[in-house]
Amino acid sequence: MNHPRRVTLASIVGCTGIVYGDIGTSPLYALESALGAAGRFNAEAVLGVLSLIFWSLAISVTLKYITVIMQADNEGEGGILALFALAQRRLITGSTWAKVAVAMALVGTAFFFCDALITPAISVLSAVEGLEVLDPGFKQMVIPVTIGVIAVLFAYQRRGTARVAALFGPVMVVWFLVIAVIGVIPVLRHPQILAALNPYFGLSLLFHRPGVALAIIGAVFLAITGGEALYADMGHFGRQPVRIAWFALVGPALVLNYFGQGAMLLELGQSVPHPLYHLVPAVVLPWLVMLATAATVIASQATISGAFSIARQAVHLDLLPRLRVLQTSALEQGQIYVPIVNWLVFPAVIAFVVGFGSSDALGGAYGAAVVGTMVVTTVLGAFVAATQWNWPRWQIAGLFGLMLIVDCAFVAGNLTKVPNGGWIPLTLGAILCLIFYTWRNGRLELRAALAKLAVPRAELGKLVAGVHRVPGTGVFLASNANLVPSALIRNIEHNGVVHQRVIILNVDIADTPRQDPVRRLLIEEAVPGVFYITARFGFMETPDVAEALKACRARGLRVFTEDSSFFVGRHVVRARPLPGLRGLQRRLFARMQQYSTQAAEFFRMPFRDVVILNTAVEI
Repeated sequence: MNHPRRVTLASIVGCTGIVYGDIGTSPLYALESALGAAGRFNAEAVLGVLSLIFWSLAISVTLKYITVIMQADNEGEGGILALFALAQRRLITGSTWAKVAVAMALVGTAFFFCDALITPAISVLSAVEGLEVLDPGFKQMVIPVTIGVIAVLFAYQRRGTARVAALFGPVMVVWFLVIAVIGVIPVLRHPQILAALNPYFGLSLLFHRPGVALAIIGAVFLAITGGEALYADMGHFGRQPVRIAWFALVGPALVLNYFGQGAMLLELGQSVPHPLYHLVPAVVLPWLVMLATAATVIASQATISGAFSIARQAVHLDLLPRLRVLQTSALEQGQIYVPIVNWLVFPAVIAFVVGFGSSDALGGAYGAAVVGTMVVTTVLGAFVAATQWNWPRWQIAGLFGLMLIVDCAFVAGNLTKVPNGGWIPLTLGAILCLIFYTWRNGRLELRAALAKLAVPRAELGKLVAGVHRVPGTGVFLASNANLVPSALIRNIEHNGVVHQRVIILNVDIADTPRQDPVRRLLIEEAVPGVFYITARFGFMETPDVAEALKACRARGLRVFTEDSSFFVGRHVVRARPLPGLRGLQRRLFARMQQYSTQAAEFFRMPFRDVVILNTAVEI
């Protein structure tokens, strides 16, 4: 059940660090990239770009995410998969709309992972490039220092972020206050820069420079990357602290800094590299570089943590094979570490840093993937508004239509980045989509094949009748509550015995983030001495067999892990030799199934007492 959370100063400060790290460090590179895309430097270009940035923040962040999309929380949790799970509640399984929703979830999730690859690279690189402003001779140190910072960041993930998370909020509050102050000073000297609040200047720039209009839009998009992340991370604090932080600090600070950079550039009469660093005197610059580096590390940490969380959700929603998930905090369930994700993302981030070499070059790749997630969010949000909020059609068409038009403009703008590196995240996104689709489809085919081999639950009594009983409790993990587990069938076939007490445990992943512990279990005695137990966990929880059995004792069924034997069926998949893409997908699924984390580890079963029984299945 979703209870409203208290809004405290601590929650507002905390969400400033976790939620706004990505979008908060965009002033390091967004304005410079947009002016570079405009081609010529003059007052028209500066005012036009600033106008486009302001209205992009107003429509895509303030209106879309802060005001509208954050209402679509799944029991307090946000993000593309939480929104997908919410939309699924009103869809008929197997229907056309259900298939469309699944496809959008696959695309949105794939692009979110691509964002996690580029954000640490461009964020940390743009901060460390401040060394060039300190002394041009430091330019050769930028790449090694960036790699060093990123390496330390990824190496620390195993230890968990609980110890340093308390610093995230205060550091980011200082960052936003500093960029606001250094931005407001040039604005006070040149208040005419505020004319850029008029959308006329942005539209005029695009109209008078049609040849580069899409490139400008694509570069302006860098100012709002992080919008999807703030929606995904709102579950840590609730929507109210996120909204208060945006309106009271983050939004004004970003606007003041962008306008301050613009005023300073008009004052100089020329474009300069890394304009944010030129807002402060040389004596303060080293401190600003250190603060910017800290802010970008925080932004990267939030993105990496988001990738871990999305990976766990993807496993529970059947988009990925079971992955090893480790808790790094005894107090916070969201503090997790997924080793394979960490060590796949790390070399990819380093490759982006070394391959592109500068934040300006990385801007060509950044955003091409993020915009896809934003479009998916708009479409799924409109579906939720129509089916669950019961909004009138004219309101959905007007509001979501405006947001979709802006999203499509950004899609068109980011298409101009494809030749300059944008093809890389799009290619990676396509590969991830293929993996997600292959796994989801393969799981459906595997279930269908197992159903043909399985014994229906109604025949359980006949199966165990007359079989010799041995002392103790046997716990059999079941993937389908309506079928007898294959491990139980194999055990009877090979060993010819059944335990005095048999527990058939089905772990069910709900379409809600967390499950109320009071409603976690459903216990039914199918035949004397044989119990069917369904244990429900939310898609943001880690399933725990020991916890489920402990909850049984509170319901009168006294079962202890130390006195039980655990039986798990392992499905050895063999792919039929088929030609073309379908055959390739089946072979890929068989390999993914082979290397999937074992159920005993994934469901936190006591390894010493686990017996694995194989069942060969051909698909």
